Amino acid sequence: MDRLCITGQQKLSGEIKVSKAKNAYLPIIAAVLLNKNKVTLKNIPKLRDISTIFKLLTNLGVKITQKNNLTILNAENITSFEAVYELVKTMRASILVLGPLLTRFKQAKVSLPGGCAIGARPIDLHLKNLEKMGAKISLGNGYVEAVTSGLVGANLVLDFPSVGATENLLMAATLAEGKTIIENAAKEPEIDDLVDFLVAMGAKIKGRGTSILIIEGTKELMPVEYEAIGDRIEAATYIMAGLITNSEIKVTGVTPSHLDSVLSILVDMGANLKIEGQSVSVFPSNLKAVKVETSPFPGFPTDVQAQLMALMTKAKGTSIITENIFENRFMHVPELRRLGAKIELRGNVAIIEGKNNLYSAPVMCTDLRASAALVIAALSAKGKTEIQRVYHLDRGYDHLDKKLSNIGADIQRENH
Repeated sequence: MDRLCITGQQKLSGEIKVSKAKNAYLPIIAAVLLNKNKVTLKNIPKLRDISTIFKLLTNLGVKITQKNNLTILNAENITSFEAVYELVKTMRASILVLGPLLTRFKQAKVSLPGGCAIGARPIDLHLKNLEKMGAKISLGNGYVEAVTSGLVGANLVLDFPSVGATENLLMAATLAEGKTIIENAAKEPEIDDLVDFLVAMGAKIKGRGTSILIIEGTKELMPVEYEAIGDRIEAATYIMAGLITNSEIKVTGVTPSHLDSVLSILVDMGANLKIEGQSVSVFPSNLKAVKVETSPFPGFPTDVQAQLMALMTKAKGTSIITENIFENRFMHVPELRRLGAKIELRGNVAIIEGKNNLYSAPVMCTDLRASAALVIAALSAKGKTEIQRVYHLDRGYDHLDKKLSNIGADIQRENH
């Protein structure tokens, strides 16, 4: 099992390019199931979650070939409609094959999803709205089984702007008969990217970027070549790595408007940033404490909460984070405390005392974003920090250790 060894307090310098967004490519890859024609995707990041969804689609009969930075997928001849437990258990996004399989093939059997243990994240929003479109759904033996004589457009109102439910219903509506309206839809940039991809294949969707999506069902989709957006969460992680080491770096390959809420909080903290084109430059800064609440886009993303907490240990004063999305997303706190962080938890509120020195210690990753927080903290800690269970990190960060090493971090990957 791999671990990372980071010797902290090194100055970073140079340019670091983010990969294409995992959270954009996972639904896009699932949406390939809607199309019997060839789909070509560019610059897919090399991540565990991506290889898992590739295995899942291959298992269903999708032909996948890779050549340089191009991945060609052909879902013409699907041979199975079952997403098996062995593949689904490690990745929650596997549930995204449910909508496409059901709308195109009128049947699907998908194992209940796994992924990071950061909260309940039930899939009832997916299921009850698919039922409104004409699906008959049963749960048993750890599987969702769904059949339909043909999905029909409906007016769907989400109780919560769930990203996964919005994506699944968008895909299901693409080939459904008639008009589907999704109200209280999630507005994350990754949703917009999925809409752009579906439209590029010939889907008829209005309301991009808003909480109301209107989809006119179509019978068939066209071949397409497509490239996803840059990973805003990866970009935020590197920006914070620059700030915590008081360094000057340039983070490229991201759309800064996708990070408005994050950049706004960092500027409130006193971060010295320069935003231009597809890049954010970071300069040495004197940081001060802030209060933050996580909320759905365009609010502050829960996926950046752990990294921000690590950064707050260096800000002058007492910072407060209120986590409103997941009930179990403070698992990184005990590990940050091992590095010397002074953090008090009160329910869904974390109180972080800043300007305290961090020191190396062996720590353990508990989920994807917690892993990134430990890396950021280790970059600032005195001595050599050993981070175990980095397979969590490898689910969502493409060559993070190499990218950071290239701009001056003392970071080694070891197998033990």
